[in-house]
Amino acid sequence: MAPNASRPSYWSELMADKKPNGKCFLVGAGPGDLGLVTLRSKQCIEQADVVVYDYLSNPEMLKWAPESAEIIYAGKKAGAHTLTQDEINALLVDKARDGKQVVRLKGGDPFVFGRGAEEAQALAAAHVPFVVVPGITSAIAGPAYAGIPVTHRGKNSHVTFFTGHEDPEKSGTSIDVAALARLGGTQVMLMGVERIEAIAREMLANGMRSDLPVALIRWATTGRQETLVGNLENIARRVADSGFTAPAVVVFGDVVALRNELSWFEDQPLSGKRIVVTRTRSQAGVLSEQLRALGADVIELPTIRIEPPSDLRAFAELVQDAHSYDWIVFTSPNGVTAFFDLFYKLYNDAREIGGVRIAAIGPATAQRIKDFHLKVDLQPEEFVAESIVREFRKQGGVENLRILLARAEKARDLLPKELSALGAIVDEGFAYRTVPETRDVTGARRRLLEEGADLITFTSSSTVENFLALGLAWPAGMQVASIGPVTSATAHERGLEVAIEARRHDIMGLVEAIRKFF
Repeated sequence: MAPNASRPSYWSELMADKKPNGKCFLVGAGPGDLGLVTLRSKQCIEQADVVVYDYLSNPEMLKWAPESAEIIYAGKKAGAHTLTQDEINALLVDKARDGKQVVRLKGGDPFVFGRGAEEAQALAAAHVPFVVVPGITSAIAGPAYAGIPVTHRGKNSHVTFFTGHEDPEKSGTSIDVAALARLGGTQVMLMGVERIEAIAREMLANGMRSDLPVALIRWATTGRQETLVGNLENIARRVADSGFTAPAVVVFGDVVALRNELSWFEDQPLSGKRIVVTRTRSQAGVLSEQLRALGADVIELPTIRIEPPSDLRAFAELVQDAHSYDWIVFTSPNGVTAFFDLFYKLYNDAREIGGVRIAAIGPATAQRIKDFHLKVDLQPEEFVAESIVREFRKQGGVENLRILLARAEKARDLLPKELSALGAIVDEGFAYRTVPETRDVTGARRRLLEEGADLITFTSSSTVENFLALGLAWPAGMQVASIGPVTSATAHERGLEVAIEARRHDIMGLVEAIRKFF
């Protein structure tokens, strides 16, 4: 036996406490980009009973929490505190004492100007077990995404971090500006945009040179990132003239000049574009990730949710008899997933599906079938129902063949009608249903109303209908992107003008059409 084979993992030891002995995890949420969240942080959220999150935590992280988890917003920004710090401390203690696994999500790193240490002290004083999960601080990530390295062998040999927002109850500042001036190097300030004029004036008064480069990076590492560059003498005026506001990281030092060579994040094809994704919460990730990779600021606003069919027993009976059909036709990845989830509850062997052949509409559906290690026998070039009928005609027709359609409830009836007209014996298997998504855990609807958007994406007729059913005010200038002609037709019927329609009717095609449009 391996030396440590009998010992549980460190994570298992941490999570082994059973009620009523809960635990609090002080988790660094990173600087904003979901790709910069640590694996450990994601794992904590996935195991949480309670998530208490901050204003600067990317709310998209909340989708990793279990459906049963209690989600509590405890955001604090200038002049608007949802909960006081004492109330947050008490909340963490109370929830943990209830036997809950509590995740306290804090923007950046919990111990870098995040008051995580104060929360840890409160937990320690209450004898509540806690774990600190470090995160990537915006003090480093923000400048990096702006093309500004905080250190450079030819520019400096050290970096200093300080806060521009100190405890308001302190009698004076603990920032020794004179010492900063003597120290030189790169200096990074967090939470000080509102005080930039006073801070710059104090730095000048203590001998720092007036032409020292300064950069402010707002909403660093996200699709909302903006960078403002100046020098110590004019930066306060530039901030005022441009209306530049928090949250932002401020960098003082000669390394700022390297941005001219190293800027990369803000130069992407969709930088500065805010795009709404309306797919289901579980499916939005693929489209969102590809848009974010091109620089877009993505608002995930799911309008539909996938649920089991109204008559699960009826569908299960069709799945059980799958081996008796000549063809199974899948029209979406959701149908494939629902079918095989049931199939493998009924059978332990894939060979029980028999000699049935499989048809798929679209590459995503075909790929989902391949995920179950099965071959796709027919896949039309066009990703619409009409095309599969044409393919069957090319292959000599389907007269007297038994066909099972695994699809959504209330889908278009074109496919069963056309196949029946060709002489096929068609059974419709309703694998799932789409229902309106009524939850808004991440605050996406509020953000859309407050900030607007450049584009909204629709990937099915149901996303169009359910978005409009929300009754949200249509933001000025927001255009529509559709995945294909069926979705576009629904949008037109509902009075919307479609600016972009993907020529290839899948996610890759939609992303490419959006990229070309902008």
